[in-house]
Amino acid sequence: MAGSFGYESEHYALSMTVGGDHLFPAVRAEPDDIVAVATGTPCRRQILHGTGRRAWHPLEIARAALRKRQPHAVVVPMPKLNLPHLPA
Repeated sequence: MAGSFGYESEHYALSMTVGGDHLFPAVRAEPDDIVAVATGTPCRRQILHGTGRRAWHPLEIARAALRKRQPHAVVVPMPKLNLPHLPA
């Protein structure tokens, strides 16, 4: 749910339902030492609300790696998405 859409009280339940289809189960299925990463504040908040796990901003991961402290950056292959082809 892009931007503040999921923050609006009338859209919050829909935001949680959409996240519950694939995102939340995928995050919950990962071991605790795998770090969830999302660029947007609303995305990170949705993951927290839907799974109880914190999602980190990529720059937080980079800063932590540079400082050699937790969390350790872990490369996880992205799943193939079946997105419609967009015309050029």
